[in-house]
Amino acid sequence: MRYAGSCHCGAIRFEVEGELTQAIACNCSICARKGALLWAVPRASLTLLSPDEAGARYTFNRHAIEHRFCRTCGIHPYAEDAGAGAGRSAYVNIRCLEGVDPAAVPVLEFDGRSL
Repeated sequence: MRYAGSCHCGAIRFEVEGELTQAIACNCSICARKGALLWAVPRASLTLLSPDEAGARYTFNRHAIEHRFCRTCGIHPYAEDAGAGAGRSAYVNIRCLEGVDPAAVPVLEFDGRSL
């Protein structure tokens, strides 16, 4: 299935394709604060419909994940593995997807704090 998503103001727009069967609630310091519910997909399944420059990047700790957020409204619609390569993943905030009820998606608790 194909889903459309965006930040609050629409400066970052994207589509993601896949089967949304569960989301991840990570307890690392940034995910716990922003309250995102993340859907892990291959990076190739995420298509940006807006210029890459509309979003800013934030990394911390091991710099393994680039947390992407809107420069205008501050919403975090997705993150992605840092670096290049075909095996990269994207982590879509399902709260930013149109027509998705986050309460209807099973959530897996992930202990990112311990990594």
